[in-house]
Amino acid sequence: MASAVDICNLALAHLGDTATVASIDPPEGSAQAEHCARFYPIARDGLLNMHAWQFASRRVNLAQVAQPWPEWKYAYALPADCMMAVAVMPPDANDDYSSRFVPTDTPFWAHNYSPTVAAGRYVPQPFSIEADGTGTMVLYTNQETPMLRYQAFVTDTTKFSPLFVQCLSWHLASMLAGPVIKGDQGAAEARRCMQMVQVYLGEAKRTDGQQRNVKVEHIVPWSAGR
Repeated sequence: MASAVDICNLALAHLGDTATVASIDPPEGSAQAEHCARFYPIARDGLLNMHAWQFASRRVNLAQVAQPWPEWKYAYALPADCMMAVAVMPPDANDDYSSRFVPTDTPFWAHNYSPTVAAGRYVPQPFSIEADGTGTMVLYTNQETPMLRYQAFVTDTTKFSPLFVQCLSWHLASMLAGPVIKGDQGAAEARRCMQMVQVYLGEAKRTDGQQRNVKVEHIVPWSAGR
């Protein structure tokens, strides 16, 4: 799997720079290493924020904190590695769309064969994320004991998909083009790299979407008993 240094060297190669960076943490002392150390985290986190990548997807039960605002019933602390909240769900939810339940009069042997969808019970639940008086981000919702699906800050490059690595290398190259090449040529290279980002980003999103298969079940109350 590609390391952060590998991604930096790939970005430099996109720009036609023949230098090889050996370390960016700490930077080895070359100008290229200094630039990569500065821009790599920005490029990585920016790309992580462009899509709900499956390798960055997490689920966690939230810890309740003091609730100072009457418009929401509950307040919860966010995970330390939370980059973006995706969905707040009931604790027994199977996915982000609908929750199943098994009626109590169903024989135990039929539970795996004839599940019923709870009419009108849909997830995700409404929520809001705001900073409290200390600057700590807090999630507000009316859902008791919620499960949060969120996107995490991922710095371990071994978790990145191959197409994410390619996209990240071009994204980093677009940021390096100015300081490495400079002038109008550097600006033109930055634009070319961003075009390549869009190409790889579209393909990366497509393949990433194949890692999740959720069938939305739209059940309305008048048809729930059928």
